[in-house]
Amino acid sequence: MNIFLIVAGSLSALAALMHLGCIYFGAPWYRFFGAGEQMAKLAEQGSNKPAVITSGIVFMLLIWSTYAFSAAGLITKLPLIKIALILITLIYTARGVAGFFFISNPMGRSSEFWIWSSLICLSFGLVHFIGLKQQWANL
Repeated sequence: MNIFLIVAGSLSALAALMHLGCIYFGAPWYRFFGAGEQMAKLAEQGSNKPAVITSGIVFMLLIWSTYAFSAAGLITKLPLIKIALILITLIYTARGVAGFFFISNPMGRSSEFWIWSSLICLSFGLVHFIGLKQQWANL
């Protein structure tokens, strides 16, 4: 078992739960987590658009979590595991780096959102990278 990949899977699962909280608790959670005022207002108006978008993110994060747990040896080995983990690691890292370019033009979000979310994504990417590197020969 690989502790870094267990942590990576747990982090993605936690992020999925936080996104579920946004769907359940609505506008205050969308605002708190920086989804933008437009998403919060749509949630307040009873639009299903925020829930649909957020559900897609939840689904993706749960798949990512499952792949990390699989690579860690907690569950059965999933198909295309090396490619999937490389892509997951790259997406987290790229999202982390890209967010820093939006600080001066936050597009409806706060600069703080871009800073914090970028640091979080970079740390998720780093944990995935370390775990993937350690586990590579076993995948």
